[in-house]
Amino acid sequence: MSSDHSSPTLLDSRGRPLRDLRLSLIDLCNFRCVYCMPPEGKYDFFKNDELLTPTELLTLAQAYISLGVQRIRLTGGEPLLRKEVLEIVRSLAVLPGLHDLSLTTNGSRLAELAPALKDAGLKRVTVSLDAIEPEAFKRITGGRGVLEETLAGIRAAQAAGLGPVKLNAVIRKGLNDDQIVPLARWARTEGLNLRFIEFMDVGNRNHWEAEQVINSKFVHDQINAEMPMLALDANFFGEVAERYAYQDGVEVGFISSVSTPFCATCTRTRVSADGKIYNCLFSGRGMDLKPLLRGGASPEELVKTLKGFWEVRTNRYSEERAESRSSQSRRPIVEMFQVGG
Repeated sequence: MSSDHSSPTLLDSRGRPLRDLRLSLIDLCNFRCVYCMPPEGKYDFFKNDELLTPTELLTLAQAYISLGVQRIRLTGGEPLLRKEVLEIVRSLAVLPGLHDLSLTTNGSRLAELAPALKDAGLKRVTVSLDAIEPEAFKRITGGRGVLEETLAGIRAAQAAGLGPVKLNAVIRKGLNDDQIVPLARWARTEGLNLRFIEFMDVGNRNHWEAEQVINSKFVHDQINAEMPMLALDANFFGEVAERYAYQDGVEVGFISSVSTPFCATCTRTRVSADGKIYNCLFSGRGMDLKPLLRGGASPEELVKTLKGFWEVRTNRYSEERAESRSSQSRRPIVEMFQVGG
């Protein structure tokens, strides 16, 4: 395992380094996935003038890189719905000191945009794929997703060189737990890195209950019984997925925020599409950066603000949830479609 502790870095109050930035480009999404934006919900989306502009996103990225951020992931909502997405990628891709620029998508527009994203400088994509059977996929996406469109997007990303392409599958008991082994078989056949994610209590709308969580050990054992796996070392400090590989080398991973919290090694901060910083996916309130970005603050003032916000960070929500053995979502939590997963 390679560690980035050796280089000077910014630490929070628990000694965790700042390495990763999630930049949400838009809160709109064309899917209504039940674990994020349930289809029965009514949503007040940000107005266009509330969204950070491409220039503001660039300014923010530069400031964060100066503080030690090495990896930026573009999220949403569905980031490929942002009309300036190629412009944004193009400006970020050339930033000195940035090691990795990636994007998470539902894949519905990826077949159309994959070559242009690669040309703009995007390194790789992660695609949400919670089922490999068309009806199950449609059900999970609130009736809006078409499996073949997402699969076409995955193939286009592979062909364009946006790899290694990774897949994320959120598993919820009684909804898509019958898709675990079929998904694993398909991803292995395609040579794709599939990561199973425990159903989390993100936001305030997905009606999370602990009883609906299928823990990663169960998922691992289901797959391992048919396709044996070997554990792999982490690629870097703060990597959230526990990595395994089949005998043919294809990887599979498990993200276990509920059963095995990884708060102690979390190196991520998030900026919502309307310019608020959140130091945890389960934060309730963020700090609004727009007054700084639009009020003439100097680059030094911006950096100082970001630095101070990270240094006082105490977040350890998943550990607290595990300790209390109950849902913490009784208090407001920022919606996942505003800050990305």
